[in-house]
Amino acid sequence: MKTKHYLLTLLFMMMTITGMTETIAVSNFSTSGLDIKPEFAAKFARLELIKMDKYKVLDEFDMAEVMEGNTDFYTCYGKSCLIELGKALKVDYVLSGSVDGFSNKIVITIKLIDVAGSNLKATRTMEFDNQNSELQRMIGIIIQEMHGVTPDPFTKSQLEYKNEVITSNNVGRMNNSGPRVGIAYVATGDLTKFYTRKEAQGGLGILPLMTTIGYQFEAQYIGTENFSALGELVFNIGGMEQGQFIPTMTLMNGFRFGKAGWEFAFGPSFGVRKYSTGIEVDGVYYRKADYEQMKYEQWRNDPTQFNQTTGEVYVDYVAPDQSLYSKFLDKRGSTELNANWVMAFGRTFRSGALNIPVNLYYSSNKYGGIIGASVGFNVNKRIKLINE
Repeated sequence: MKTKHYLLTLLFMMMTITGMTETIAVSNFSTSGLDIKPEFAAKFARLELIKMDKYKVLDEFDMAEVMEGNTDFYTCYGKSCLIELGKALKVDYVLSGSVDGFSNKIVITIKLIDVAGSNLKATRTMEFDNQNSELQRMIGIIIQEMHGVTPDPFTKSQLEYKNEVITSNNVGRMNNSGPRVGIAYVATGDLTKFYTRKEAQGGLGILPLMTTIGYQFEAQYIGTENFSALGELVFNIGGMEQGQFIPTMTLMNGFRFGKAGWEFAFGPSFGVRKYSTGIEVDGVYYRKADYEQMKYEQWRNDPTQFNQTTGEVYVDYVAPDQSLYSKFLDKRGSTELNANWVMAFGRTFRSGALNIPVNLYYSSNKYGGIIGASVGFNVNKRIKLINE
């Protein structure tokens, strides 16, 4: 038994030594669509081969001594040329490949040439997520699988291109989170009267036209190439140019269509406004207490109803009917939560990584409506890398 064990051990050692006597050279890779030079892609492949501890890997300096005599070897990508390169370098194998960037993915192809047999021993192509800084890991994964070695499954899963209907970063994503500025016109209803009413009567005493400034947060929960479903949160402040501070918070569900970036959104808007109970007479607003005081003074000062000298009452004072009063916007009144319904329509214009969303909207409740327009900007953020 001991003799058999020693023989097996010796055989394994001999196979290992024999395997390590095989030599390999890595030629420059073909690169396009990415900011990486061919020689750097080759260096990554050379490093990954050294890690495998399977070949004697010819370094770039030894290769340079041979390649300087034939400049065509620096752009050698075809099988015939690679075989000639391998013969000139006197190696058993030559490894070459290509690295190509296509907007949201990276395609890497690697081929292994058997120099002595003058044939293609193995080739493999894989698609990866567009993470330029992870090229060495990507090349390493392909080389490992080409040689029957299983790469780390978590790393491979994080890097590989996922062509799914709903994705995190490579299909249908446009994020328009960013600042917003615009203009709003208070167009209809009691809301217009409140804005233009004199401050002495509880109004704002401003023009029904104001600027707005805010910020929109956006999250995509469904995304394909031609459709996205969005959740949007918008904080907005209006009227500051007229000395007012009118805050609102809007929650919207949005849908974005096509590559042109057309969008439709709707949802509730919340803010705070002040109200009081009163009455409007001939375009003048009176709070309930003020109106009743005015009516009482009119009765008391009417000599046909009340004797100013003797105090004799000819006709009893009758308070105004309570049904005359309604709820009105009044900055002197009580603060309450205010809700509106918002409908918005717009389009996102693009210039490189810059997105410029332009929107028209209508916000309304029972007190009136506001028509507005807003424009914003944001720059597409870089993709989050797996090691961040």
